[in-house]
Amino acid sequence: MKVLMFGWELPPYNSGGLGEACLGLTKALSKKGVRITFVLPKRLDIDLDFLEILFADLPNVGPAYSISSPDDVNSDKPMSMIDSAIMYAQKAGVIASRVTHDVIHSHDWLTFPAGIAAKRVSNKPLIAHIHSTEFDRTGGNGANQKVAEFERVGLVESNRIIANSEYMKSIIIREYGINPDKIDVVYNGVDKKSVVPKKDASLEFAKIKDLGYKVILFLGRITLQKGPEYFLQAAKRVLDVDQKCIFVVVGSGDMYDKMVIDSAKLGIAKSVIFAGFLRGDERNRVIEMSDVYVMPSVSEPFGITALEAASLGKVVIISKQSGVSEVLKGALKVDFWDTEEIANKILASITYKPLSRFITFVAKQDIKNLSWGVSAQKCVDIYNSIIN
Repeated sequence: MKVLMFGWELPPYNSGGLGEACLGLTKALSKKGVRITFVLPKRLDIDLDFLEILFADLPNVGPAYSISSPDDVNSDKPMSMIDSAIMYAQKAGVIASRVTHDVIHSHDWLTFPAGIAAKRVSNKPLIAHIHSTEFDRTGGNGANQKVAEFERVGLVESNRIIANSEYMKSIIIREYGINPDKIDVVYNGVDKKSVVPKKDASLEFAKIKDLGYKVILFLGRITLQKGPEYFLQAAKRVLDVDQKCIFVVVGSGDMYDKMVIDSAKLGIAKSVIFAGFLRGDERNRVIEMSDVYVMPSVSEPFGITALEAASLGKVVIISKQSGVSEVLKGALKVDFWDTEEIANKILASITYKPLSRFITFVAKQDIKNLSWGVSAQKCVDIYNSIIN
């Protein structure tokens, strides 16, 4: 099986969970004998031994161009992302004519035009793998219609669609009118070994644990979609009851400055640490040192970080508006806007040890069934179904 796969990012050059998902899935697919040619829009210092990586900025193939950050999509620079996706598509056709493949697999809207271009050149079936929609990223408000149209066309032109949750599938059906029979749900997995930090990994603020503080963690893009403001509002409620808590915010995004200001307005700035965007062992170490992980997303197609936190034995509190809530039974679930309930669950988790032990035990059982190997096998089955 030879797969021509179009992606926008891979670790360590990723801004969020999309790159992590692509890495975990391709690694698992390769173990099942699938030969993957993974195309990225721009040359980066990435070398992985389990797949062939090609870069779309090939010499003498279309104009040179720069790639913007996915965080810019809903800021003041949406056209730069759209232009980049179009130029990527122009080069995808050339790549498809040179690379032998049985099926095309494109991840999210930025690569859908590339997948369509490749399909028209090679006449091979196209899978549109959707990890997030414009309606998730904007919380349903102020969706960029050009981006939404890219998504719609990609979904319509594809032979099959992979959604990363039933929640995501329902959005595709509702917002784009896609026939549900065309959509397969493939949940994301977690690579437990990759989340464990090295023993010598350290953080400057880790010493707060030695002082008896409980650490409550938010880890994700600091954007409207992820609900960081609800995390701070819940933090205020918790601190009114228990001052021995520290709230750590890991990530970057267009709401970063607002969150720093809001923490001061709420009078909790001394109890909130903004750690910025962390990678690798630093990121894993902050998960390991936390007591509770909170994901108050307004709309979360899946939520890989919740699996990572659960795999490290952390109490996980997730919004009901998330795909991961379908499979992570060992998690406390709340409506993203109910900051009082989020606070109550945080306080219960750090106060009642039998409760937290039971929650983390159940979560670890859930994790056993959420491997990238399982996800990869479902993808292989889908490949075979559309090829045959």
